[in-house]
Amino acid sequence: MIDLDSNATTAMLPEVVEAMLPWLSGNHANPSGSYRTAKLARKAIESARQQVAELIGADPDEIVFTGSGTESVNTALHSLDQLAGEGSALVSAIEHSAVLRFVESRGRSVKSLPVGDNGRVDPDAFSAFCEGVAYVSVMAANNETGVTQPISEMVAIAHEKNLPIHTDAIQAAGKIPIDVRSLGVDMLSLSAHKFHGAKGIGALYIRCGLQFSSLLHGGDQEKGRRSGTENTASIVAMGEAARLAKLGLEEGVPDRLREIRDAFEAFLLSEVRGCVRNGDPAFRLPNTSHLSFERCDSAGLLILLDDAGVACSAGSACMTGKQKPSHVQLAMGIPEQRAKTSLRFSFSRLNTMEEAMEAAAKVKKSVGKLRNVQGNGVGPVAVYTS
Repeated sequence: MIDLDSNATTAMLPEVVEAMLPWLSGNHANPSGSYRTAKLARKAIESARQQVAELIGADPDEIVFTGSGTESVNTALHSLDQLAGEGSALVSAIEHSAVLRFVESRGRSVKSLPVGDNGRVDPDAFSAFCEGVAYVSVMAANNETGVTQPISEMVAIAHEKNLPIHTDAIQAAGKIPIDVRSLGVDMLSLSAHKFHGAKGIGALYIRCGLQFSSLLHGGDQEKGRRSGTENTASIVAMGEAARLAKLGLEEGVPDRLREIRDAFEAFLLSEVRGCVRNGDPAFRLPNTSHLSFERCDSAGLLILLDDAGVACSAGSACMTGKQKPSHVQLAMGIPEQRAKTSLRFSFSRLNTMEEAMEAAAKVKKSVGKLRNVQGNGVGPVAVYTS
């Protein structure tokens, strides 16, 4: 199988597995203990904290480990909701469901920040939307289109208005350079499995000096900011993955991924009639390609590609099977009919140019096959209903 669904998850790198194994099969001590093996576990966790901090330009004390990216996002928004004054929560219309569903559940009014047809927020429009707002959350890069946002400009505007701002950097971390000092964000969320770490482990950056209210209460783990016995093995794996991600950024992995993605896109845009790229072509992650294929229901195309040995997706993995057009595409003004024909292809450092071009040829063949079967649009798979 050619894996072109790396925005859903990535394979753990061999070095990451090797770093993790001793804490799965050897030292099982609780890192809060006072005996020797517990102290070794604590030391390993603090080393991983340093590695994660270095990936985003933070201090280790500003990193809190969580059970997932979703928990990281929910923790940040819980704190902002508890401590912010009166006003609405301002979030972009293209946020992940971890943001949208949480803010909708809190009883506070929510303002939706629109994006242009390129998938980006206009900073000038953002300034106007800040009126009557208590706090802000805008993602660094969209999980479906890969489009990146002008976070540093929005942070400057938000701070002028004394508004705290969180960014979901779960898709961006490890794929593009992130420096929390340059961005100026107050909180930032990460998830290890998006950059070749283990699933079920995330992290939250909390700017030093920022008021904070915990989501989970119990023991005093993570300096009282996230109660619950730490998952030593997964934290160590996240640290090693962060170290390798930082090294990859320095060694030009994003440039190689961009070259692969651009060649993949160029082939399909030129060889497949009715193929359209969605989102800003310049301001996006180097690994992500979001394409629509005229007269091709995405669900049917996914079945054919799976059979051909290509893994990709019709949007966020969290929304698979929801049988409705992506809210991200609709927010960009993409017509519903076209939104139903879109696929996301996302590459990782493990992909090669050769397999990317092989996948592109299989996409072309599958599109042709589906169009022949569907004719005017009625195909073998009925997914969307009005």
